[in-house]
Amino acid sequence: MTEKGISINISRRLGEILVSAAQITVAQLNEVLELQRISGGKLGRLLIHKKYIDERTLLQFLSRQFGIEFVDLRARAVSDEVTKIIPENIARRYGLVAVEKTGAELKVAMEDPLNIVVLDDLKMMTGYEIKPVFGAESDIAAAIDRNYGVKTSKEALDEILRKTGGGMTEVSIVSEETGRGGLDDLISLEEKGESAPIVQMVNLIISSAIKACASDIHIEPGFRETKVRFRIDGVLHAQPAPPKKFYNAIISRLKIMANLDISEHRLPQDGRTKLKIEDHEIDLRVSILPCGPGEKVVMRILDSSGLKLRLEDLGMEPENLAIFSKCIRAPHGINLITGPTGSGKSTTLYSALATLNEPDVNIITIEDPIEYNLDGINQVGVNADIGLTFAAGLRSFLRQDPDIIMVGEIRDFETMAIAINAAMTGHLVFSTLHTNDAAGAITRIGMMGIEPFLTSSTVLMVVAQRLVRGICEKCRETYDVKPELLVSLGVPKSVLDKHIINGKITLSRGRGCDICAKTGYKGRMGIHEILEINDVIRGLIAEKAPVSAIKEAGRKNGMITLRESALRKLFSGMTTVEEVIRVTGVAVD
Repeated sequence: MTEKGISINISRRLGEILVSAAQITVAQLNEVLELQRISGGKLGRLLIHKKYIDERTLLQFLSRQFGIEFVDLRARAVSDEVTKIIPENIARRYGLVAVEKTGAELKVAMEDPLNIVVLDDLKMMTGYEIKPVFGAESDIAAAIDRNYGVKTSKEALDEILRKTGGGMTEVSIVSEETGRGGLDDLISLEEKGESAPIVQMVNLIISSAIKACASDIHIEPGFRETKVRFRIDGVLHAQPAPPKKFYNAIISRLKIMANLDISEHRLPQDGRTKLKIEDHEIDLRVSILPCGPGEKVVMRILDSSGLKLRLEDLGMEPENLAIFSKCIRAPHGINLITGPTGSGKSTTLYSALATLNEPDVNIITIEDPIEYNLDGINQVGVNADIGLTFAAGLRSFLRQDPDIIMVGEIRDFETMAIAINAAMTGHLVFSTLHTNDAAGAITRIGMMGIEPFLTSSTVLMVVAQRLVRGICEKCRETYDVKPELLVSLGVPKSVLDKHIINGKITLSRGRGCDICAKTGYKGRMGIHEILEINDVIRGLIAEKAPVSAIKEAGRKNGMITLRESALRKLFSGMTTVEEVIRVTGVAVD
């Protein structure tokens, strides 16, 4: 069965039938239903994956229950004339194959003969009355390969090259170690002479992502097809993907590159490797996550050459940059950066540390993980397996005579308490929190159990930030819009009045070109909301005032909100109204 298999709406009913027929136990059913709830997938596929029932036993059982014939394709020859009534792309997409034609009726072996939508599409496409029958997934895949022609890894590689329109780029591993565990997938390919194309296929995916300036590579297992997506400027984009049959070999290759256990398929794994691409070195952080159909891989591309460490490159407005520069140069206290994952918090922290990195200053960081190595800064990676947590590392730092301490993230009372103690004993501390805005960080600290007087006496500023995509300079164009349209999208009229000329507002956008992959965007920039803790706000913190009161006090003190920061970039022609709405929403602040 596949992801288009038995509908989730009848999963529990199917499970109960299997239990009543003594095919599986209640405990096994409950376990798989919980797994289905968490990771998705279909009940039949998950039962087979857990080896609680084999595929043919399940299909024969379903055949009896639903009164639908089960066809064993292993012993059945099918003519090309019948098979090719259904196009190859449809057969591969839905996991089905035509096996017999009788008059106006076409018998089709399917992984999910209950999928009415697919049956209707087949009828309309072929002009035949469709008689669905059950077929085993592996048998259908073999029949498709046998009748339509199977691609070798070299053919698959050539097809990806054709679709991408690119050429091969030399990729080498700076320090490759042999992955732990068995090498069944790669040994099998070596016997067929196909291991080299698999290596080239992996190299092509990685090099294409780097050329596209992607931050992450997602390689995702489907029940019938593989997906490859690049995160470019914060948004995922689909890419040409290799055939499903090579997926396991690709995963094995990536595990070997990251020195992971390629015989382990049940547990998450994390690794890292350093690659050299055309005399350019990058770090690749590899995360493996077991899912229903297989293992999903996400690779974070860490390219230190593209790291901007000048404060002026962070995209801050002049007012924000002045506050930021003042607070990071304070002799002691805590500076916090907030925002969701992927909002550029690490870059802002690294920029601050690089600015302060002088021979007479001792800077120590603890990170999970270390994303970029900075010369002259002592960086420690979290290792929870041996007890090296943020709190444990921070506690040890205080015995290392530091001037400046950076904690990758403050997650709990213990870490926050030690950070406050460090700030009160003369150290300058930098860290991050996960909150939606700057004022929300104060409430978050209180929820950790920290007394308000400690927060008010140590926190210097809170920076909330996001990243918006910039307009591609190659295909930039201007256009006029009516103010009423922007008002309806949540842009305050008071802001618009400053930019109206002859009843219209001129904005910019990208038409889409080869440079920006037809998106109209190229690169990202930060938008920032900086809450400086002054005497008024200290008083509100001591009174345990709500977030709204703290935010209002910050605005009276000149704080620029995230929305206002984004709008400044919109009216400066640096980004688009769609991007402002995507990142900050449509509500009026």
